[in-house]
Amino acid sequence: MPARITTLALGLLFMGISSTGQAADPEAGKQVPQEATVAKSVQMRYWLYLPEGYSKTEKYPLVLFLHGRGERGDNLEAVLKHGPPKLAREGKQFPFILVAPQLSNDHLFWQTNELLALLDHIEASYAVDTNRVYCTGLSMGGYGTWALGVAAPQRFAALLPICGAGDPTMGPVLKNIPIWVFHGTDDKAVPFAQSEVMVKAIKAAGGDPRFTIYQNVGHDSWTETYNNPAVYEWMLEQKLKP
Repeated sequence: MPARITTLALGLLFMGISSTGQAADPEAGKQVPQEATVAKSVQMRYWLYLPEGYSKTEKYPLVLFLHGRGERGDNLEAVLKHGPPKLAREGKQFPFILVAPQLSNDHLFWQTNELLALLDHIEASYAVDTNRVYCTGLSMGGYGTWALGVAAPQRFAALLPICGAGDPTMGPVLKNIPIWVFHGTDDKAVPFAQSEVMVKAIKAAGGDPRFTIYQNVGHDSWTETYNNPAVYEWMLEQKLKP
């Protein structure tokens, strides 16, 4: 069955966890919207995709996708504009669990505590291989990817920040995580130098990040990245070391 988005009325969309219990699992092979209370007073809305053939008796990799600033708000459909959620909507089958939350208008940037709480919720609710949890994001989501790696470096098997920025003083914290960075040289929204300085800082700390430079490309360095099968192949090869 091809992956697709269910098109229920908005009032029926948000199935999630609350004090009253757990929602039914979505059908494998589909990407569906969810809502969950993931911390004391934090509610997050997100798209959830379970791979076709999903079974609770197996363990699956988990990819957390963080959107850019233009997709903030209360319209969950906006999250489907770019990246893996867009591809899942178009019918692409992924061999991993995909979680794509939406940042509310209450925040200017992704909040690492909320994202980690969401991961806790997903890992407790679904058959996640906790040795193969990955984070990727574009633009503001690239910032979020870097920040999440710093907040919980022991939790991620790989990071794939796209045209984002981070704190280069955190190079020593990130040095042991497999990281693949992507950025266009002509990016006017988030300067190319922001990724360049992160890569240099991690290398100076003893790490070995990969860096794909898109020559003469502006801010959209994510379309080519997420359309590249080699990116997913590399990502899924990464596992936490014992």
